[in-house]
Amino acid sequence: MYLARIQKHGISSSLLNRLPENLLLPMRRDGLDPVAKLSARMEQSPIYQVPLPFGMDAWVVTGYDEVKAVLGSTDGFSSDFTNLAGNAGVVAEHNPGGLGFADPPVHTHLRRILTPEFTMRRLRRLTPRIEALVEEQLDAMEAAGANGAPVDLVKDFALPIPSLTICELLGVPYEDRHDFQQLAMERFDLFSGATAPFGAMSESLSYFRDVVKKQRENPGDGLIGMIIRDHGDTVGDEELAGLADGVLTGGFETTASMLALGSLLLLQNEKAFARLRDDDEAAAPFVEEALRYLTVVQVAFPRFAREDIEIAGARIPKGDLVLCSLAGGNRDVSYTPDKGGFDPDRKASGHLAFGYGIHRCIGAELARMELRAAYPALVRRFPEMKLAVRPEDLDFRKLSIVYGVDSLPVHLR
Repeated sequence: MYLARIQKHGISSSLLNRLPENLLLPMRRDGLDPVAKLSARMEQSPIYQVPLPFGMDAWVVTGYDEVKAVLGSTDGFSSDFTNLAGNAGVVAEHNPGGLGFADPPVHTHLRRILTPEFTMRRLRRLTPRIEALVEEQLDAMEAAGANGAPVDLVKDFALPIPSLTICELLGVPYEDRHDFQQLAMERFDLFSGATAPFGAMSESLSYFRDVVKKQRENPGDGLIGMIIRDHGDTVGDEELAGLADGVLTGGFETTASMLALGSLLLLQNEKAFARLRDDDEAAAPFVEEALRYLTVVQVAFPRFAREDIEIAGARIPKGDLVLCSLAGGNRDVSYTPDKGGFDPDRKASGHLAFGYGIHRCIGAELARMELRAAYPALVRRFPEMKLAVRPEDLDFRKLSIVYGVDSLPVHLR
């Protein structure tokens, strides 16, 4: 009943406050860990039902195997946005599109267009630029903290690196990067204002339509220009804008949150900090364990049951909404018997931080490249870095699809 008005008015905090708490549990945390209520729910069952006031029921899936079963089944579950909006008066032009909201064969078609741009061979061209961006930000941080003043790792480190990397990847003008950052952040914070999050989605799609229109006349060297050159008019403007918006969705705020929270993790774990500082081989395993432990994308894109289906003994009726808790799955005792605490010695293979199945994040390798370059460079440049505030005084996001911290002040020396 509210979705038809979302494009103009956003999702208000008063609406969210009326949603069942059990639905919001997967998006709440206590510091870096899931809230105790979610952990207690997980011990009772890997799936639970939440009645909604919108004429459908929701199911929250938290078990590792059960999350994989839902995300891996395209026959049993649909990702199409029209399942959510079709009966609420949201017309087709407001469909956000992109990979995350598409089913095969549309999803297959879109992924086939993007996949060549995300092969390691193509991505390697960005390696020198990513390393240069990291060094540029560290130089700026060193200058800002030269007089002993605290430096904000979110503003000065975590946000600029993925923002400029995505600008480089897509071929977005650098002068647009501030607006680019704001749009990306509002996509995921459910309390970020009148335009969040679907209004911000509409704004970013509008922005990318303009970029695509300009590059039709003069294709750039980034992903948008490459697709135009390789596919011409077979990829429409709306389709290409949706793809670009999907890259923004998956590649900016998620990596920024990982950079910030991963830095906090290092500051709180001397063993991991020292190992990353001293051992060139330590970056890759640290990144994988940090991805699993932090799981900044807390829930996957919503799924909808195509038919009556059974998961872990629960019968999900056709049409019901299913939310998969990626953070819950990565802490499930069937996957991590120690309940998923951070372990710098863990070999975290098979985690769900990038999702699972056909919708697994296409930019996973790009994110890994950025994280593997940034973390070691940070601790080696500033081996004496310490938090400038008490950990309990940090301002974490209260309710967000992508978990994060608003600022992370540190003393560099």
